[in-house]
Amino acid sequence: MTFIDPRLTERRNPRTAEIDLASPIEIVDLINAEDRTVPDAVASQRTEIARAIEQAERTFRSGGRLFYVGAGTSGRLGVLDASECPPTFGTDPEMVQGIIAGGLPALTRAQEGAEDRLEGAVEDLETHGVRAGDFVVGIAASGTTPYVHRALMHARSIGAATALVACSPPPANVRDAAEILILPLTGPEVVTGSTRMKAGTATKLVLNMITTGAMIRLGKTFGNIMVDLRATNVKLEDRTERILMEVCDVDRTEARQLLDESGGRVKAAIVMHFLGVSREEAERALGAAGGVIRRVIDRPPPPVRSA
Repeated sequence: MTFIDPRLTERRNPRTAEIDLASPIEIVDLINAEDRTVPDAVASQRTEIARAIEQAERTFRSGGRLFYVGAGTSGRLGVLDASECPPTFGTDPEMVQGIIAGGLPALTRAQEGAEDRLEGAVEDLETHGVRAGDFVVGIAASGTTPYVHRALMHARSIGAATALVACSPPPANVRDAAEILILPLTGPEVVTGSTRMKAGTATKLVLNMITTGAMIRLGKTFGNIMVDLRATNVKLEDRTERILMEVCDVDRTEARQLLDESGGRVKAAIVMHFLGVSREEAERALGAAGGVIRRVIDRPPPPVRSA
């Protein structure tokens, strides 16, 4: 009797059934061929991803926060995306947070059984202060992770918005817990059940789109230039100066002076430069324009220079 797992991510992949006899270059080709299918799976969810971006923007503008919730690889990807927001977009670390079953130890070592602890999900959301007005995005490659399902149920019960990112169609009870369903169906993995591969890649692409899209909508970029980053190291200090040099057409000395006068805030520095106003006036103008630079200075970003 042959059993076919209802979860796509747990099925065997016929295209890689002989991979244990493959040469290194054949292994590379087999994995690459499978990975090439991922972008199309993500593209098939464009409408739902856009809905998640809209919900995230709405949440942020009303003072709410975005929480990713997952176990194992899915949880780690949520924590990764959340942790990249402050240095990239200058956000408060509380604005986007990752919650992983098993807590911080699970980031580097598997915590057996953590994904099955239903009440652990509720405890973790309560510890992070999840409340009405927040946006909770569950991540479960298989679509069946009990920890994620329970977290979404609790989030809905307290008035938080909910979404689910899964790479296999979830059962009805899990679907009902999420208002937005993002389902990039990546199919069986190269190595059966190893969802750190295609499912993990698809998940990372989706999470990148949600936060990046929401941050762009909040005015965190000028065109495609990062303008709300935090200069927390030498590399980022150099980047902020180069951004001002390009956008404002000034030399490095002038860029550093603008940064000093703006308190290290690139967006404010740009507005101060073009409108000839103080930092306080620049901040007020940006606030009135929803944080979008182009609405304040009424000019496009500099053209992209050819290589």
